[in-house]
Amino acid sequence: MTRTLRVEADGGSRGNPGVAGYGALVRDAASGDLLVELAAPLGTASNNVAEYRGMLAGLAAARTIAADARIVVAMDSKLVVEQMAGRWKIKHPDMRELALQGRDLVAEITTAGGSVEFTWVPRADNGDADALSNRGMDGEHVEDWHGSEQARDDLTPSRDGEQEPVRPRSGRGEPTRVVLVRHGVTEFTEQARLDGRGGADPGLTDAGRRQAEQAATLVAELVGETPTTVITSDLRRARETGGVIADRLGVDPEVDPDWDEQSFGDWDGAAVSDLLRDAREDFTALRADRTYARPGGETHDEMAERVTAAWERVVARGGTVVVTCHRKPILVVLAHVLGLPFERMWRLAGSPGSLTALEAWPDGHAVVAFTNRT
Repeated sequence: MTRTLRVEADGGSRGNPGVAGYGALVRDAASGDLLVELAAPLGTASNNVAEYRGMLAGLAAARTIAADARIVVAMDSKLVVEQMAGRWKIKHPDMRELALQGRDLVAEITTAGGSVEFTWVPRADNGDADALSNRGMDGEHVEDWHGSEQARDDLTPSRDGEQEPVRPRSGRGEPTRVVLVRHGVTEFTEQARLDGRGGADPGLTDAGRRQAEQAATLVAELVGETPTTVITSDLRRARETGGVIADRLGVDPEVDPDWDEQSFGDWDGAAVSDLLRDAREDFTALRADRTYARPGGETHDEMAERVTAAWERVVARGGTVVVTCHRKPILVVLAHVLGLPFERMWRLAGSPGSLTALEAWPDGHAVVAFTNRT
């Protein structure tokens, strides 16, 4: 018989937008047993965004428990329920992005043999999730996996088809909050030229400087008065973008060359259109083969090794950290924390001047809050 899980989720914002947080829990529908409780602060966000984040957290936890279950998501947010059910249009870009994440989760559950149903409940019937969301707005992190020791050792499929236990996740402490910022555009960006480590190293154009200013505004709104460290790659465009952000926050930036873009060797500065015309096979290999390198350049794996080491150093610092770098390093981090295969990471967008935010713990657990925000 198919197991049924009930997700109860909520989110709130004191100010809308204002100090925000979410809460979610998962119950076994048959027994009523409480399996998971979750809550987290979100900084400054709207009420609807916080509700979406609660839904995503609860749905992801239910998938971890039993991806092949029938999952009922109950919320008092008519907006989230109707949008996720596909009956209402989604106009706000932040909510559209979160809804896409939710639909990806639904697709994963459906592929595993499960199903997801969204249902509206009156606010009075969603009190437990509401209480958790208020704990999130109070700045509290909750990730409590309940049940017996045997329940904690229930098996779920791992990516290689073997079985591994679901670990209880309470007691991690405070996460490191990381904002990855892609630099603004340069002449090479505008001309679609390869621009890697060890190359011409152009600076920002006027458009790139405007993107840096906009990124600084978004970062300042996101971190508020929280003490923040700013780290940049060693390439000029990242240092200039990071410098604008650091000035806005009133801090001195640090430089870490391990966040540099991949080195393209003898192709640095080459126009992509020329490479597609004159060296299509080799250009395809550069993108599709993680072990391919141009003379004098790096393979993807070599670049990923140093970026992953830089990421782990950032996570170990704790607090709030802004890293200004490049598209491929940002893709490497996302692929690393999400377990994405190399060929799938290219599906993630990363516009110049965009922000990607994560919460990460030293044990390797991480949550992606949003990607490609401009």
